[in-house]
Amino acid sequence: MKTETLLKVEGLTRHFGGLAAVSDLSFEVRRGEILGLIGPNGAGKSTTFNVISGFYKPTAGRLYFAGEDITGHNPVRISRKGLVRTFQHGSLLREMTVYDNLLVATISLIHTRPERDRRVLETAEMLNLSDHLHEIAGNLPHGLQRMVSIAIAFARRSKLLCLDEPLTGLNQIEVASALAIFRRIRDEFGSTILLVEHNMKAVMEICDRIVVLDHGVFLAEGKPMEISQNEAVISAYLGKRK
Repeated sequence: MKTETLLKVEGLTRHFGGLAAVSDLSFEVRRGEILGLIGPNGAGKSTTFNVISGFYKPTAGRLYFAGEDITGHNPVRISRKGLVRTFQHGSLLREMTVYDNLLVATISLIHTRPERDRRVLETAEMLNLSDHLHEIAGNLPHGLQRMVSIAIAFARRSKLLCLDEPLTGLNQIEVASALAIFRRIRDEFGSTILLVEHNMKAVMEICDRIVVLDHGVFLAEGKPMEISQNEAVISAYLGKRK
């Protein structure tokens, strides 16, 4: 059975002045998978995320989401189609409660308050935040703030959830909990996940496939075991992390 492509990146290039941050990059994200996007600092991962989610316009190339050309669309238009991202430094409304953060995330999607309240409670339960709903988001420990940022994106019930270094600063217990949550989001709600992450142990554990970038260009693609044994990847990235 042919696996359906949810996101197709085709010849993506993004220049900043005379510098090509990403050059002629092509890959696809298949519906229902967790795809890792890895590479050393400066490889072009964040630029790729910013172009995919509409925060940067591509210099060249095309983007297709659920069969539709979304090249050059703005972030709001893209998120309404079901492609939602998180940010490395979070997207919290720090002075508001966790409950209100999640409520705000649903306003443009759900038109009645009872339905929005149900979505908030369901999202909080999924991400183990039920006991923290009435706490001020900015007062929470770092690990919980990370989960709230992911919950804000997940509350929109995205088709594709793009997670930008969600495990940064988490301890081993928090990482294990986060990975379990990512699996539930995929398995129980049918979301597809595109993951940028430097925690290679976690990436190898949770991802179905991995795409590797180096200096803005495609380096390799494959299953975790294949990537871990790829000499070019070891030389460019994995070997430097030992």
